Amino acid sequence: MPAQQVVDVLLPLALPGPYSYLVPKGLDVAPGDYVRVPLGPRDTIGVVWSVGRPPRPEGEGPKLRPVREKYDAPRLKEVQRRFIEWVASYNLVPPGLVLRMCLRVPAALGDPRMRMGYRYTGAEPERMTPQRARVLDIAADGLVWRASELAEAAGVTSAVIKGLVDAGALVQEHFPADRPFQQPRIQPHIGLSREQAAAAQALRAAVAERTFSVTLLDGVTGSGKTEVYCEAIAAALAADRQVLVLLPEIALTAGFIRRLEERFGTPPAEWHSALKSTERERVWRGVADGSAKIILGARSALFLPFDRLGLIVVDEEHEAAFKQEEGVTYHARDMAVAYGSLGRFPVILSSATPSLESLVNVDRGRYRHATLSARHGAARLPTIDLIDMRTTPLERGRWMSEPLVAEVVKALNEGEQALLFLNRRGYAPLTLCRACGHRLQCPNCEAWLVEHRFRRQLICHHCGFAAPVPHVCPSCNAENTLVPCGPGIERLAEEVADRFPDARTAILSSDLLRGAGLRQVFRDIADRRYDIVIGTQLVAKGHHFPGLTLVGVIDADLVLGGADPRAAERTYQLLSQVAGRAGRESLPGRAFIQTYMPDHPLMCALASGDRASFLEQEKKQREQAGMPPYGRLAALIISGRDQLETERFARELSLHIPEAKGGRVFGPSPAPIALVRGRYRYRFLVQAERDFNIQGFIAAWLSGIQARGSLRIDIDIDPYSFL
Repeated sequence: MPAQQVVDVLLPLALPGPYSYLVPKGLDVAPGDYVRVPLGPRDTIGVVWSVGRPPRPEGEGPKLRPVREKYDAPRLKEVQRRFIEWVASYNLVPPGLVLRMCLRVPAALGDPRMRMGYRYTGAEPERMTPQRARVLDIAADGLVWRASELAEAAGVTSAVIKGLVDAGALVQEHFPADRPFQQPRIQPHIGLSREQAAAAQALRAAVAERTFSVTLLDGVTGSGKTEVYCEAIAAALAADRQVLVLLPEIALTAGFIRRLEERFGTPPAEWHSALKSTERERVWRGVADGSAKIILGARSALFLPFDRLGLIVVDEEHEAAFKQEEGVTYHARDMAVAYGSLGRFPVILSSATPSLESLVNVDRGRYRHATLSARHGAARLPTIDLIDMRTTPLERGRWMSEPLVAEVVKALNEGEQALLFLNRRGYAPLTLCRACGHRLQCPNCEAWLVEHRFRRQLICHHCGFAAPVPHVCPSCNAENTLVPCGPGIERLAEEVADRFPDARTAILSSDLLRGAGLRQVFRDIADRRYDIVIGTQLVAKGHHFPGLTLVGVIDADLVLGGADPRAAERTYQLLSQVAGRAGRESLPGRAFIQTYMPDHPLMCALASGDRASFLEQEKKQREQAGMPPYGRLAALIISGRDQLETERFARELSLHIPEAKGGRVFGPSPAPIALVRGRYRYRFLVQAERDFNIQGFIAAWLSGIQARGSLRIDIDIDPYSFL
């Protein structure tokens, strides 16, 4: 009699590796199968990682527990299992935590939900009425209809449907509740410019090679990058491969869905946090069985169980939103490139303002480069002018300069739209007492509370703490002395309403609008139902508003300075993208940037349109400082509930830093925001040469060290946030 098999099962938990289980006789399992196994007093879902090791002899080692059940679902492919291991190894997290991101919809492993419907049997009822005739005429298509849908289509009551069932003309049948995914229409795009056609041909060739490559699609705003990479999508679909398009913001999905549906005749499958649970089940199953061909999603879509993935497109690849900052800290763009390498398929990175990392990879010959230097059709890039705020003083309590106000008036008089950009949510970033100087601060974080006047609340943007705006100072008890300081988007809206009372105004911020409401406002702006749009970075990229010709940037210096080595690059990208919303059709666009630093190289580059000189200067500065992409960074955040205990643990940790050539450690020091969600934070920063094994260094450092109690060590490889 053959011995029972032993399988190693990876569980979606922070465990060092897979656990071993016995396979019951008669159960056939293979690597990638989803199984239910016991863990302590409960059962959990895991994935078979390896098969075949014989069990230990009786009495040696702990007794293995059996696999409870194998789910009838497509296996997790080998390339995805290797990807999970790679993500875990690169980001120094247990592989089970990465697997947990792949098992966000455990209900999808069960049997698909079924519904009750009615199908025409072909039999005629003894008594035929006009109502019955209409029902049978519709049901003659042979499909299974839900009773309510059939009654509505025929304009009858449910009693008519029941009567036809009793007469034998309709029969009840169960059918899957999930809507099937329609197959996309594959045909070449007509109307590409010569430059677009050349770029599209390069991308199609990359797909045809059926091997790994990365192409940076570098095109100015409005150059038609989406239409170009859709040609690569069509080539992948023609080769019977699935395509994943990653977007940095959920707010961008509506416009992209519309454009992909127009191009391929069917909407893509969506994957993001705003989906209902039933739709997430449907998409998970469609991706796993291959019926969902085009998937449009946020960064977590990388961890879907693809059947035949053949192309990943990362749109707005420069966006910091692709970086996951909590839990498993990973950068979706970089992980997408790794996935393509493991799966041997092409990856396309698309942006009007590519990241320095991607541009340097082009310089090194690691990435291919396809460029689009002009806007599509009759549209031209907007002119950009700087408003020197040193010589253009603001009125007290005002945030728009007179030159910008004059430009808005001009745009409104000509029936055009204006966008006013301020990347700061709420009404005011700080509230203080003018009697004693007290600043209202979050009780859980070392951060000021932001006034949100529309909600009548003070809110912490780090932990979500909210409280009503007090009537008296909590420090000195003085009445009517609390004043807002600085502008937020709501305060700018107040000024706009005062200056332009007849203008129809839309205010766009993630605090105010989400989901269907946000998508509707975007449609209304495109249809010119608003005259002035006031927005945060939510409106900075990916949107096409035909009537928008003027962009005004209220505080261009907001993110410059500080300890972030990417501050200048991010500011350039953000302001370029914002300015790029203007003049995307035949009407000329213009952008005005209010700044107190008009001589800053970044501002000069924006005004002159000389991106190359700005990037060269950034490259030199980064290279001299040994900063990415010319060097490597990693952050270790030590946090705990007790400040003294946390500081003591961080200092003890510094005594174990190993000696290593090519790397050095700074810290520990209090993090820039030293208290977040009631946890005190100390930071180590590891800086190393580009070929330094930073993961191996950190693993050796932390070997044998365990954080106990409330203490926690969070590792961030390639950090994007320095707070």
